[in-house]
Amino acid sequence: EVVMVESGGGLVQAGESRRLSCTASGLAFGDFPMGWYRQTPGKGREGVACVNRSGFVTYYADFVKGRFTISRDNAKNTLYLQMNRLKPEDTAMYFCMTDGRDYYAAQGLCTYFPLDSGYWGQGTQVTVSS
Repeated sequence: EVVMVESGGGLVQAGESRRLSCTASGLAFGDFPMGWYRQTPGKGREGVACVNRSGFVTYYADFVKGRFTISRDNAKNTLYLQMNRLKPEDTAMYFCMTDGRDYYAAQGLCTYFPLDSGYWGQGTQVTVSS
């Protein structure tokens, strides 16, 4: 069974930083691209940042480019999202995910991956106060 568990969410002030982590088990972590999505009430999930299986190719949505950094440690089966200069509009539930079959490149995983497939964590809430 594939299990993905996010951590690191919480309440932060605008302008501050936060690092999210996602630990995965039940799959060969280093064999698959990974990504971070986010969702707010009344809005669908949107890709935030994605990374290929080696960690060398990344993709960022325009609204986080230059502020967020995605990285992975394949030896620890862990995915990270370093979030800097947080804004109130970054408030959302953040999910880690993978396609589980190394079919998508980093950009594709974030921009046109079918959201009813793959493997997803339960999410971690990030709330940014102004």
